[in-house]
Amino acid sequence: MKSSFALAYIAIVCTASFAQAPQPNDADSQMLIARSQSVLAAIKAKDAAALNNLLADDFRSIDVAGSLGSRQEMLGTAQGGFLSDFLFYNPQAFRIDNDSVLVSYDTAMTLSEAVRQELAEDNITWPRYSRISDLWVRQGGEWKLKFEQFTPLRAMY
Repeated sequence: MKSSFALAYIAIVCTASFAQAPQPNDADSQMLIARSQSVLAAIKAKDAAALNNLLADDFRSIDVAGSLGSRQEMLGTAQGGFLSDFLFYNPQAFRIDNDSVLVSYDTAMTLSEAVRQELAEDNITWPRYSRISDLWVRQGGEWKLKFEQFTPLRAMY
């Protein structure tokens, strides 16, 4: 009984806190969702220069395997032809404060043939479907991607 009460209390507190959080205005929301999509487009196009303009100097990421990545590794991913195609869907934006917004979206990715072969040789499975969360921060009047996390989407049993 106590655990049911505790879970209900936590749910109410979390819901109330989230409902009161200021949401980004429509212009911020749409612009940052488009920027998140631009990150994937730059990787697909092997355009490290475009990706470089989107990333914060202290950018970090966590991939689907839970490995921490750096800005240089992300730029190398773009240069290396990691992605051959992607589908970007279900985007949402949530304001953290005046200078930070979290954009979350789902993806279906097709890796390049070279990357698929390399992963297969290392016995690594990369999920086709993922949820990505991007933390955008305003630095010097510009929005930069500071952190990105990939979460594999799969059936839960």
